[in-house]
Amino acid sequence: MIEKQLAEKSRGVVAPGLRAAFHTPTVRFAERVHGPAPVMADHLESLARTTSPLSEQGSFEDKVDYSPKTEKSEIDYATDKLEKHTSADASAGEGETAFIKGEPVITSGADVSKFLVDLRDDGDPAITFRSFVLGTVFAGLGAAVCQIYLFKPVQVSVSSVFLLLLIYSFGTAWAKFLPRGSLVEGTRLAWLGPVLDFVNPGEFRIKEHVVATLVASTAAGGSTAVQNFAVQRLYYDTNVKATTAILATFSTACFGYGLVGLLRPLTVYPSEMVYWFNLPSVSIFQAMHFDSGANRKRVKLFWSAFTGMFCYEVIPSYIFPLLNGINVVCLATQKTSSSAQNVITNLFGGTDGNEGLGFLSISFDWQYITSQFTSLPLIQQANSWIGYTLCYAIVMTIYYSNAWNSLSFPMLSTSIFSSNGSVYDQAAVFGSDGILNTTALNEVGLPALTGSNAWSQLTANLSIGGLIAHTVLFWSPYVVESFKQAKAKTQPDPHWQIMSRSYKEVPWYWYIGLLLLSFFAGLIVVLKGQTTLPWWSYLVALLLGAFITPFSTLLYARMGNGIATNQLMKMVAGAINPGRPVANLYFSMWSHDVVGTSIGFAGDLKVGQYLKIPPRAMFATQVWGTIVGAAVNYAVMISIVDAQRDILLDPEGTNVWSGQYPQALNSAAITWSLAKQLYGPNGPYIWVPLSLLFGMVPTFFQWLISKRWPHIGPIRTDSIILPIIYMYSAWMTSGTNSPITSSIITGLVSQLWLRRYHPGWYRKYNYILGGALDGGAQVMIFILSFAVFGASGTPRPFPAWAGNPATGNTDYCNGNQE
Repeated sequence: MIEKQLAEKSRGVVAPGLRAAFHTPTVRFAERVHGPAPVMADHLESLARTTSPLSEQGSFEDKVDYSPKTEKSEIDYATDKLEKHTSADASAGEGETAFIKGEPVITSGADVSKFLVDLRDDGDPAITFRSFVLGTVFAGLGAAVCQIYLFKPVQVSVSSVFLLLLIYSFGTAWAKFLPRGSLVEGTRLAWLGPVLDFVNPGEFRIKEHVVATLVASTAAGGSTAVQNFAVQRLYYDTNVKATTAILATFSTACFGYGLVGLLRPLTVYPSEMVYWFNLPSVSIFQAMHFDSGANRKRVKLFWSAFTGMFCYEVIPSYIFPLLNGINVVCLATQKTSSSAQNVITNLFGGTDGNEGLGFLSISFDWQYITSQFTSLPLIQQANSWIGYTLCYAIVMTIYYSNAWNSLSFPMLSTSIFSSNGSVYDQAAVFGSDGILNTTALNEVGLPALTGSNAWSQLTANLSIGGLIAHTVLFWSPYVVESFKQAKAKTQPDPHWQIMSRSYKEVPWYWYIGLLLLSFFAGLIVVLKGQTTLPWWSYLVALLLGAFITPFSTLLYARMGNGIATNQLMKMVAGAINPGRPVANLYFSMWSHDVVGTSIGFAGDLKVGQYLKIPPRAMFATQVWGTIVGAAVNYAVMISIVDAQRDILLDPEGTNVWSGQYPQALNSAAITWSLAKQLYGPNGPYIWVPLSLLFGMVPTFFQWLISKRWPHIGPIRTDSIILPIIYMYSAWMTSGTNSPITSSIITGLVSQLWLRRYHPGWYRKYNYILGGALDGGAQVMIFILSFAVFGASGTPRPFPAWAGNPATGNTDYCNGNQE
C-alpha cells in the first residue's frame, strides 16, 4: 500500500532500493550521546523516503546494524509510524518536485532535506577529547587563513572543506596509530585502559569530525572585527591591546549567537533555510563516513579533484598569474594610443587589484572563482547576472560622465582623496586620537570618494531598503507560519523532527545569558578601551544590529548570499557620532558584525541539524571557536600589517596583497563622521542616504504587480529579488574582477545544465567536486602565502616571463600609466 501511494505521489517513480527499505525485517537502535536509547525506531519512517540519498547508496540493509535485542513490538510501532509519516510526506510534496529519469531535480529547500542530505543518525558522541584538540588546533589554522584573505585583492571566505579535509586526515591517523585501552587489557597497565580510551575513543566518526570542523570554521569566519584594529594600526598609529581586541571580538560574535538562538524557529528549523554554501561540506561529511559503494566513488572523486587542484593552483597563483585573467581585447590592443588603452583597461582589465571591470576576461584561477556558483540557487544567480550587467554600464557611465568629479580620481578605489586627486591627509584632520579638528578640516578640505565608491555606497543603501521591503511584503506569511510551527512543534522538516525526538534542545535562557555576557564584555571595551565610542552609542549599535539580523539571515538562508548592511551602520554612526571616525568603526563592529556572525552561526546550526549534532554540543562548539579565533586573528593581522604596511596603504595594491578592505572601512568611517558636510542637503553625496528609502519603493510596486500577475511569461514575479540586483550592480567597484565571467560559466554548467539535465550526477557529485576544488586551492594558497607571498616577511616573487610580466598589469591591459 505504501509503495503504491509513493508511486502515485512521485509521478509513477519509485526510487531504486525502496522496496528493500520497506521489507527490512529489523531496526537498528543507536546510542544517544546522553545514554542508550532507541532512536532509530523513530528514524525508519524518515529513512525510507522516495529517492533518498540512502536508496542510491544501496539497500536499507546496507545501512543497518542488526540488533538481536530488538523486540517485535518496537518494530511494529516503528512500521506503523513509517506508514503514517511516509504517506503524509508524499501528499505534502505532491506537485512540488520535478523528476527526470527517476531522479529529483533539486530546486527548493524541501528537495534538499528530502533528497540531497542523508537522514541517517548513528548516535555517536560529538564532543570528545579528540574532537576538542583537533578543533582547537585547526581553529588556529582557519583563523590564520581568514586574515590572509582579508588582505587579498579578492576577499574569499575560508572553505570549510579546507578545514574538514585536514581534520579528517589527522583524525583518522589519530584513531589508527594512537594506542587503545584494549592494548593494555589483562596486563599490569590495565589501569591505563580508561585513559587510553579517553584519548583515543576508536574510529573517527562523523560527529567528532563535524564538531572539530565547526570549531575551526567558527574561528575562521567570526573574527572580521579584527580588521577594525588593523585600521587603527594602519591609519591612526594606535596599537590596540590584545585583551581589548579579544574581548571586543568575543562580544560581537557571541551577541550574534545569542540573537540567532532566539530566532532558531525562523532561521534554522524550516526546510527552506538551506544555507546553500554549506551543502558541499555536508555532502563531504556524509560521503567520508557513511561507507557504501556510491560513497566510495564520491570519496575517490573528492581526493582526485583535491589533489589535482592542489598541484594546479601553484601555476595560476604563482608561476603563471596571467591565467587569472586572460582578455583577448587587452592582448590585441598593445599598440593602441595611450588614451584608448586607458579606456580599454578600465573596461576589460581586471587581474590586478582595482585595475578595471574585467569585462569578458576568463580566469583559470580557482581560488577566486570558488565553488560558490556551484552551490548558489539558480534564482540567486540569475538576479546577480542582471546586477553584473548593470554594473558594467553604470560604472563606466559614472566615470566618463565625470559624475562626482570621477575623472579626478582612479575609476576604482575604496580610498578617499583630496579634490586634486591626491590621497587624503586624514592624519592632519583627525590626528591619532580619531577626533575631528575643525581648523585642520578647513585647511585641508573635505575628502572625496571615487565615483565607483560613491555608487557602491548608494547601492548598499538601495539593497538594505529593498531587503527590508522584500522580507516584509513577500516573506512575512512564512515568518508567521514558522513561529506557529515552532510553538506547536509541527515543523515538517524531517531533519528537525529527528533532532527534536533524539536530543535536548538548548534552553532559551542559555542564549539570553550569552547575550548578557557579551553585552558586559563589550561595555568593558567601550569604557576602558581606545574606542572613543560613548556608552549610549554602544547600546544603539546593538539594537540596530538586532533589528537587521532577521532580515539579512532570511535572505542568506534562502538565497545563499546576503546584503552588506555595513553602509546603514556607518550612516547611523555618523549621524549620532559626528567627527569621530574611530567611534564609527566600533559602532559598525557592534552592529554590522553582529549581523555577520549571526548568519554564520545560523548556518552552522543548520549543518548541525542536517548532521544530527546535539544542540548543546553545537552551543559549546561555537563559543569555544570564537575565543580561539579572536586570539589567532589578532596575531596574524599584526604580522601581515607590520610586514606589508606600505602595500596595504597603497590605494591600488598588488595582485597578491591589497588593503582594500581596511581602506574601505576607514574611508566609510571618515566620510560618515563628516555626514553633515558630505551627505547632508548641501553635500555632494546626498543621494546616498536617500537611497535607503528609494530602495523600498520599487519592491512595493513589484509586490502590487505580483498580486495581479503572479507570472509574467515564464518568470515568476516574486523571483525577481531587487536587493540582490542592487548589490551586484556595484559588485566590480573594487578588487580583482577577472573571475566574474568564469564564475558565471561555472554557475551555468552546475545549476542549469547539470542540475536540470543530469540531476542524478548533480545530486551525487556536484557539491563534492566543488568542495574538493576549494580545498585543494586553499591549502596551496595557505602554503604559498607564507612561503613566497610574504605573509610572514620578505616575498619571493617568481622570475618574470611572458606569463608573469615584470612591469604593467598582469593581463597586459596597461592603460592608466601602467
